[in-house]
Amino acid sequence: MQETVDFIARHGYWLLIGVVLGRQACLPVPANLFLIAAGALARAGTFSLPAIIGLAVITFVLADMAWYGAGRRWGNRTLHFLCALLPHPEVCAGRATTVLAKHGIRILLISKFVVGLDAVAAPLTGAARVPISKFALFDGVGAMFWSSCYAIVGFIFSNQLDQVAIHVVRLGAILLAAAAACFAFHLAKRLRNWLHFVRLFRLARVSPQELLERLNRGDKILLIDLQGRPSHHSPESPAIPGAVRIDPWRLEQYAGVEIPSSEDVVLYCASPGEFVSARVALALRKRGVERVHPLAGGFQAWRNLGFPVSASPAVLPNVFHRA
Repeated sequence: MQETVDFIARHGYWLLIGVVLGRQACLPVPANLFLIAAGALARAGTFSLPAIIGLAVITFVLADMAWYGAGRRWGNRTLHFLCALLPHPEVCAGRATTVLAKHGIRILLISKFVVGLDAVAAPLTGAARVPISKFALFDGVGAMFWSSCYAIVGFIFSNQLDQVAIHVVRLGAILLAAAAACFAFHLAKRLRNWLHFVRLFRLARVSPQELLERLNRGDKILLIDLQGRPSHHSPESPAIPGAVRIDPWRLEQYAGVEIPSSEDVVLYCASPGEFVSARVALALRKRGVERVHPLAGGFQAWRNLGFPVSASPAVLPNVFHRA
């Protein structure tokens, strides 16, 4: 721990700024240990304790503002990006949204103490269109609470930093080992499930010719367009006639939509590799929708064959959409 204290003393406040920015960039930086060491240096007169806390809070808020802006602009796409390493990204985003709905913006007061929640809290409030002034206030208070706890520990126990560091490192090692074991288990389970699904996914595909034939025959098919974020005013791209466009990045918003078990569902996206269709098909299977069929080659294959397209695709009612 003494080496950490000496390192911080040599590099000053800029190092503290870098550590906080690294933490908010989801890097494995031990920002708490640096704040403890900075607090000890404040006790020795090298730093100012109010300056340490104030600088940490300002850096936290500015970094979180960037995540808030990303959430406000791209919505749940940002949450899915941050949840990508978890077993079920859609579930992660859905649970995060539920936490905000239940506890409100007050989650920002304690989010930095909760592993996982600290990563999604800022973009989550941005996606929920929380006023930026309200976000900055609650985020600042939460950052001050978190920063003060560690900096004051270092200030009070400056003569016992080695003992404090040992306990902090031991606790961190235990938590890290537990998190690594859980991650490895979920990753292995996810890989197994994904490989099984990919096999079923390929077997269930329908060709553009088969789909056209079934549509002309009048078969009952729910055709879902996954080409992008839906808009009632300006759809982003043409679609197959009769298709309903949804936002593949906000699947949790359609949780209340019922799909009859007797109805076949055909998905298509803009990617010839059908990557988006595969993800949505897997989500529908988990909801109990068994008769899900991706369109082989996606919309590009349909269009390349000269099959009919519609310039104004329908949009699923009650879509979660804010201007």
